[in-house]
Amino acid sequence: MLSSQHTISQFSKHLFWDVNREQLDIQQHKRQVIQQVLEYGLLSDWLLIRDIYGIKAIGETSITFRQMDPKTLVFISVVTGIPKESFICYSTKQLIPGHWNF
Repeated sequence: MLSSQHTISQFSKHLFWDVNREQLDIQQHKRQVIQQVLEYGLLSDWLLIRDIYGIKAIGETSITFRQMDPKTLVFISVVTGIPKESFICYSTKQLIPGHWNF
């Protein structure tokens, strides 16, 4: 469902501060684009990846992320209809014990 009319310059500038934006390709770097938007993007960035990749592809890609903010996990789980237990970041987080709260 990749749309050829979109470019990386349409995304918020803060998303790709650590890389050369001109060298990012929307299709080739799909995983990085989706992860950055889910973690740090604005609503306009979310709408853009939804238009570019589609909900199904975003779900299939995000299910493989090893880390994801808990709110982002719940959001993408609800939007895609994929149970949060199916995401790698969910099972990875369960394996890593947290600090004790006294």
